[in-house]
Amino acid sequence: MYDPIRTKSVHSMAGGQDDAYPHRSREEELDIQLAGHLAALLAVTDELGDESAAARIAEQLTRLRGAPPVRHPGPGEGDTASLHHRAHALAGRALVVAASRADTAAAILAAERMDAHTAALAALRPAAA
Repeated sequence: MYDPIRTKSVHSMAGGQDDAYPHRSREEELDIQLAGHLAALLAVTDELGDESAAARIAEQLTRLRGAPPVRHPGPGEGDTASLHHRAHALAGRALVVAASRADTAAAILAAERMDAHTAALAALRPAAA
C-alpha cells in the first residue's frame, strides 16, 4: 500500500552531530534556575529596601554563580503590597528548586523569606473587626 522510505529523515541528526554542542546535567539546569529565581528575589528585596535579607540572598547567589550579583540601587516607589506578593511567589519558586536540588541553605533562606513576606503582608492588611 505504501512505499517504504528509502532516504534518511531530515529530522534526525547525521552521525555524531549530537555531540557537537554541550549538554547540561540536571544539576546544572537546577543551579541556573535557582540562581535566576534568587536574582529576581534579590531585585524585589532591594526594591523593598530590606538590606539584611538582600545581603543573605546575594551571598547565596555568589555561591551559586561564583561572582557577586548586580544589585538594585535602592528602594523603589512601587506598591509595597504587590512587591511583597511578588517576593513571596519568587521565594516559593526558589524553595521548590532548592528542595529538588537538595540545597539546604538556599531552601532555608527561601522559606524564611516566604515567612517574612507573609508577615509583612499580614501587617499591611487592615485589622478585621
